[in-house]
Amino acid sequence: MANSAQEGFCDSSVITIYVKHGKDSLPVSLPSSASIGDLMEQLQQLTKVLPRGQKLIFKGKVLDAKLSLETANLSSGSKVMLMASQGIRQGSDAVVKKNKFPARGVAAITRQSSKPLEMTRIDTWRATRIISLRDAELEMVPSEVWSLGSLARILDIGGNYLQRLPTELTLLTNLQKLRMVSNSFTDSQFEWQVLANLKQLTTLALDHNLLTRVPFEVGFLSSLKQFSVGYNKLVSVAKEIGNLLLLEKLDLSHNCLTEVPASLGSCSSLIQVDLSANLLKDLPETLGGLHKLKVLILGSNALKAFPNEILQGCIELSTLSLHGNELTLEDLEKMDGWLQFDERRKSKYSKQIEFNVMGSSSGFDEGADPLQWHHW
Repeated sequence: MANSAQEGFCDSSVITIYVKHGKDSLPVSLPSSASIGDLMEQLQQLTKVLPRGQKLIFKGKVLDAKLSLETANLSSGSKVMLMASQGIRQGSDAVVKKNKFPARGVAAITRQSSKPLEMTRIDTWRATRIISLRDAELEMVPSEVWSLGSLARILDIGGNYLQRLPTELTLLTNLQKLRMVSNSFTDSQFEWQVLANLKQLTTLALDHNLLTRVPFEVGFLSSLKQFSVGYNKLVSVAKEIGNLLLLEKLDLSHNCLTEVPASLGSCSSLIQVDLSANLLKDLPETLGGLHKLKVLILGSNALKAFPNEILQGCIELSTLSLHGNELTLEDLEKMDGWLQFDERRKSKYSKQIEFNVMGSSSGFDEGADPLQWHHW
């Protein structure tokens, strides 16, 4: 980080400043001719606090972002305090589920997961074709589940302690909905190829796990209509996601994405997209090709620009949330396509929508209802 910041200041001596943030003391090296604003950009990378949410205090005075470090009397070893405004953050750390039953221990959980299930439950599964093992304290899926084979339509194994994706999932050849939220899945034990064999799968929920990537195998889930991987640690999404031509709802919120694949613009059936709480600084212009898109949630990123193509091309867009970014309402109003979007927005809501303005860098929040992202 420090090297990139120094490239434009070759003639300046580099100083190291120590920034107090909570319990941490963060060393930041910059040329003395760099500005306080440059320092804030560096701190954004370290703390995920956007510059407009930072207040830097040195010797009792708030530092102006336009001043140089030298003018502000900062030198090597100087100590600065960072005070961060609540909610002015980008990205998100994954939320790891804590053990709700610490007294029972792993051995007890393992015994429960290996114990044969009562026949009445299995009979119910066969009759309804719905297998529900939500919050069952499981470390492994009972073998009785796989005996249902092609009968199973819905499988809910969310809220357990699973670490490995069961390869036996391929036996459920007609599975349509799969919910695996709030487990402990990591990349090393999550074989996406297993999911790729589920040709009838329309809904996949993987929120609140520890995944860092969505690999190319996602492109084989050709029947997928709803896909949610929120609250993980995603840093990349493969371009093959653009092969999901039936995808209607996508949730990649609360991850660590710095970019969105341009191929996402090929998902022509998309209606709702949530990319909030990531590390995005820009968006691909190709998203303007999503002619059916109605809801776009982009709050709590680091966006400084917004493609004209989205307002112009997304002719159904009526809900847009950009709260917690560097964009202002004034920026949006100057864009081609704003008037058409504003008409759609007003026609959707029966009462006037408030535009939130926060500080000198205004944030735009169209007021999307977060409850719409409640997963089954």
